[in-house]
Amino acid sequence: MRARLKNLLRVDEELSVKKAVFCFLVFAGGFSSAHAGQWYTGSLVSPSGTTREGVLNVEPYYSYSQPLGSFGPHGRTLPASHPLQRMFSNSTLWKYGISQDFSIQIHTIVDYGWKHADGHSHGPKTGDVPVDLIYRLVRPDPRRYIPALNLFAGMIFPTGDYKKLHDIQDGVGSGAYVFRFALTAQSTYTLPGHHELRVRAWNWFRRAVTSATLTDETSYGTAYGFRGRGRPGMSGQSGFSLEYGLTQKWVLVMDLARDWSNGSVLRGHDSNGTYVSKMGSANTDWQIAPAFEYNWNANWGIIAGAVSYFSGHNKNIQVSPQFALNAMF
Repeated sequence: MRARLKNLLRVDEELSVKKAVFCFLVFAGGFSSAHAGQWYTGSLVSPSGTTREGVLNVEPYYSYSQPLGSFGPHGRTLPASHPLQRMFSNSTLWKYGISQDFSIQIHTIVDYGWKHADGHSHGPKTGDVPVDLIYRLVRPDPRRYIPALNLFAGMIFPTGDYKKLHDIQDGVGSGAYVFRFALTAQSTYTLPGHHELRVRAWNWFRRAVTSATLTDETSYGTAYGFRGRGRPGMSGQSGFSLEYGLTQKWVLVMDLARDWSNGSVLRGHDSNGTYVSKMGSANTDWQIAPAFEYNWNANWGIIAGAVSYFSGHNKNIQVSPQFALNAMF
């Protein structure tokens, strides 16, 4: 049974990218022309650069996630363990343009998780909050094929619950300050039929600069009576996105990204006084996120799609349907 599931999921991995490309080609041929001044909301996964001076950009995302299985240490596909971990999440980007080439961004996250007959969050839980400064290093010049280059530098503040938890589902924070850094590039090209294609590429890097004081049940998997410290491992993400203008209002979108993360470090004493020193397993995944955008005008739009994890190791296999609104004030 496991071998059969493994073969089926491998076939799905190969078909997922092919289907996304096929859909891109089919829909590209089904619309006549995009209007000048293409409208975008931005894709589901890719980070955007600076916003215009004096403009507030608000973009709330709503998603649901549930594992369908998992990737083992060597990438083998395994069935999902029960009860399944389910989660609703709202993450909102708040970005303000301080100058033409400089913006500040705050990312708020609220989660609600549960397992059937095995605990749930005690209400919606606010996670850790990233705050980023964004500087545009290079302004774009499409005629010379020069992309916009942006530098992100920021800190993830440990505002989420992570220790003395009433239920493990309440653990949505790391308890540590985490520095993060990114480089992004964005270019727009005019294709035959006057269709606009926007391309983004990015690379994130995150590293904890402090450790967390751990007491009792924590988001690091400790039990009552534990005393010690924990530190999340380094992590990052690389990827690219395509946004193809079918019309001025409708845009076909696809993200492809790879995540990686080192294991967290845990040291301390359990309830019996036994010294504990552990390092979690590293993990990776590949994700693809096809979606559609609809824009009422240049300042208001909506995007809907799904993020699917189709390869990796020590990672859950899941599909996460989601949508987001994009508004400029």
